Parts: sequence; structure tokens; C-alpha cells
Amino acid sequence: MMEQLVEKAGVLIEALPYIKRFRNKELLIKFGGSAMLDSEVREHVLHDLVFMNFVGIRPILIHGGGRAITENLKQAGIQSKFVNGLRVTDEATVKAVVKTLSDINRAMVRDLNRFGAQAMGLSGHKSKILTVVKHDQNGDVGFVGDVTAVNIKPIRELTEAGTVPVIYPSGIDEKGDIFNVNADEAAAKIAAAMNVQKIMILTNVQGIQKDLNDPASLMPSLHVEEVDDLIRTQVIRGGMIPKVNACTFALRANVPKAHIVDGRIKHSLLLEVFTDRGIGTEIVL
Repeated sequence: MMEQLVEKAGVLIEALPYIKRFRNKELLIKFGGSAMLDSEVREHVLHDLVFMNFVGIRPILIHGGGRAITENLKQAGIQSKFVNGLRVTDEATVKAVVKTLSDINRAMVRDLNRFGAQAMGLSGHKSKILTVVKHDQNGDVGFVGDVTAVNIKPIRELTEAGTVPVIYPSGIDEKGDIFNVNADEAAAKIAAAMNVQKIMILTNVQGIQKDLNDPASLMPSLHVEEVDDLIRTQVIRGGMIPKVNACTFALRANVPKAHIVDGRIKHSLLLEVFTDRGIGTEIVL
């Protein structure tokens, strides 16, 4: 029993330099995919954010909601269509997207506050955080926007007050039209604009692996110059591509640290931020 207590004390001592390093600093966490739909994973992630909030670190949470959006569209009789990974978004679809993301956002804010943090939800379009132009590189995908500018004021007002901003990725163009925005892109652009100390992309895999069937092939560290070749050889493929691109964009915009983290691991954020080894794949410049 005493050995277990001493071990717990050792964990706290190991965390101390990281608490010092990141206290009053902003970290950005992107949470989405199937990991977000697992209630146990979701609760562990939110508790990690509460811990950060209590020790004076300033987390910023950006979430997606792709699977919930697809399900809600299906219930509304709207078939989801994708072009090169982008959801084709007409007027009816963009309304359903915003409604779904707003509902997810409210639930996360409610639970963060219930667990003891101070949190507030922000919409990328209502709060005028994300200015976009219509995406046109993959044909006409409707109301899908590419981020051209980030207004950090609403976010910083919350972080400086010790409140966790919980942001969903919608944008607005110069005409006032609302657009769906890829959550990984939104995370990268906001991380860069906010000059955060670290961006962490939570996924439902352990990181970047040379062989998906071999956990031992995990790449704990990856240089940005290796990314293009790994995409070409399909080591990085599918939904991992925008996540890695988000990390490389942030790094090239002077964000010091970028990580792909397995959100399925219990308290994965605390392990990444507060331990010497960390987990997942760190991408370095």
C-alpha cells in the first residue's frame, strides 16, 4: 500500500516541471472521429482538460462531429456524399451540420463545467472566429470553406480568464454565408494564430505506424520532411493525412510541438503533457 502511495507521489513530481513549463500557456487539442463517440474515452479526455484548467494551463478544445453529422443527415433523409474526403454540403446539409456541431458543443461544455472546469462554447461562424472562402480545389462541394483568417480575440478573452474555449469548426465568408470547415484545418489555423505551445490531434489509432497490423512499428517521432514520402508510399493515408498536415502547418507557423495522440488510451492527454516519455507520434520541424 505504501509503495503505491509513494509511486503516486513520484508521478506528481514527474509532472511538476511540465506544469511549470505550461502554466499560463495555451495548448490546443483537436478531438473528433470515433474516439469522440466512445463515452468512456470522451469522459477521460474531458477530465484531462479539467485537470489542465485547475493547474493553470490554458487548453483550447476544437471538436468535429463527422459521424454524428452523417447519422443525423441519414435520419433527415439526406444522403452523405464525399469528394476526396470533403462532405458535399448544400444549404440543407450545412444547416444540419451546424445543428449537430452545436448540440455536441453544448454537451461538452455542460460536462466540462459539471466536472469542475470553467468552459464556454464558441461557434466558428457566430463568434466570427473563422473567415473562409469557398473551397474550389475538388470541384463544387457546396458550402465547404477554406480558412483565410482567424479572429483570436473571442478565444483569448476566455483563456486569459481561465475559461476553456470549446470551439466547433464553422466559418463565415465576406457575404455572411455559413460554411462547413474541416476540423483538422480549423485546429491548425487556430493553433498558428494563437501561437499555442503545443497542438495535439486525438485519434483512434496509436499514432503513425509503418504497418497498421504491427503495433511495434509505431513511429514515436517523425520529421516534417518525411511526410510527403510517407503519404506517397501510403504509410500515411486516408483520414490521417489531414491530421498530419494540420501538425506540419502548425509547426511551420512556429507552434513548438505537434503530436498525434491515441485518444483511446486512458488519460492520454495527461500522459502526453505531463510525462517524460509521452505517447503517440511527435512530429518535429
